[in-house]
Amino acid sequence: MVRMGIAPGEDEFMTLLVQARAELQAATAPFRLEVADAQQRLVCEFSALDTLACAFTDFTVSTDALAAATAEQLKQLGERLSARLTYLLEPISPIEFDREQCVVQLRSSPPERDEDRTSYYELAVRRGGSLSLRRYAKKPGDVRQAISVNVTREVFFRLVSDFSAVAV
Repeated sequence: MVRMGIAPGEDEFMTLLVQARAELQAATAPFRLEVADAQQRLVCEFSALDTLACAFTDFTVSTDALAAATAEQLKQLGERLSARLTYLLEPISPIEFDREQCVVQLRSSPPERDEDRTSYYELAVRRGGSLSLRRYAKKPGDVRQAISVNVTREVFFRLVSDFSAVAV
């Protein structure tokens, strides 16, 4: 199911957070959230959604404001984002910086480990204005697989606010 928020320019004061809250009021999973304001766009793929919590597999905020960002600006943005995301399961730290591709990659540091797998968050900050969050799991000897990020609605809305705040 796809639901669209208010189109850019229709209401300059509708933030991503306000629109996301409104769209999730009556949503049921699976659900693709797409909302935009005058400067930013949020796309999130929900795999589960109830009154208290949600699970998503992809979370991306994009903005034209970062379309021409320099490699150093993206690196600083990644550092600001990791400093804000202190409420996730594991701390997030920059792990790789590709100057040629202008991509900053951040991951859980340290990742969550149990008896049979390692799981971690992975964030990417890309030139062109894209900031994304995903979670992966990897069993020894296997290829990593994307898994759902499970959070309360409160944490989800905080993610929207934090990504939106740094993507300017």
